[in-house]
Amino acid sequence: MKETFIDVRAWRQFVAVAEELHFGRAALRLHMTQPPLTQAIAQMERSLGVMLFDRTRRRVALTPAGEALLPDVRDFLERAQALPVRARAAAAGEVGRVRLAFVSTIGFERLPEWVRDFRVLCPQVALELVEATGDVQRALFARGELDGGLVLHSPGAAPPELARLAVAEEPLVLALPASHPLAGAPRLDLAQVLAEPLVIFPRRIVPSLHDAIFALYHAAGRVPVVAQEAIQMQTIVNLVWGGLGVAWVPESVTQFRREGVVYRAADAFGPAPGKARTKAVKAVPSPLPVCETSLVWPAALNNPALARFIDFVRERSKTA
Repeated sequence: MKETFIDVRAWRQFVAVAEELHFGRAALRLHMTQPPLTQAIAQMERSLGVMLFDRTRRRVALTPAGEALLPDVRDFLERAQALPVRARAAAAGEVGRVRLAFVSTIGFERLPEWVRDFRVLCPQVALELVEATGDVQRALFARGELDGGLVLHSPGAAPPELARLAVAEEPLVLALPASHPLAGAPRLDLAQVLAEPLVIFPRRIVPSLHDAIFALYHAAGRVPVVAQEAIQMQTIVNLVWGGLGVAWVPESVTQFRREGVVYRAADAFGPAPGKARTKAVKAVPSPLPVCETSLVWPAALNNPALARFIDFVRERSKTA
């Protein structure tokens, strides 16, 4: 069946006649003469193949079809009237959709605050969130299934093919079982810590940070003894609780409170007072490695809602 197109003006004419039930009054309301209005309604009925009005010399009444159609046409006209405003809002990034991936570390504190406040600022922008590691995010970007992502990396080592905004920098801290002999020590000898089995994420997840951790061991003349690999930071902490080893994690992970696991910051490291460094271990560069989180997106930025979110995050990062 051939589709029938009827323009917005004709639908406005239909509503005017339906509400006035008089072609003369409807014509005055529409600032036109009666004959063209009568012809326009007749043309609409021919196009639809449906009679919308019963006409006699004394009265005009809606047919059942016209009565049924009237609420939908009113709704259509109301939405049509809003389209120019919505188009301008979409161009300004106030309406739209942002498909945003994130790593778990930013999800502990900053991301929930950003989502909450951005929804207040731009309630008509839908943020579609998915937790994904850096390698997964790059694949999603390559397939065009992602607008932006929050990724973890060593400083300056964000994916080179993507535009980026650095949003956070934090040190690595040590997670170890609360029952571990080193857990209660007032100072941690880094030489002893580097001898412990290591729980770490696979290199493909965050290559630059994985390499920075291994470089810490190599600088001290050590080869890391990897006891277990795991992808999610929460899983790594749980494996530490299980006694599989110690782990270097971003400081934000300390927000994940796991009974039986303690976190020690960089200032806890160094030989105990009066104790010389083990001769077999080289001096270790200080400070310990740090990690950076960046908001990344394709270089060709063609999503106004994403641009709006980037500007929002940029301003929030200045005050963090």
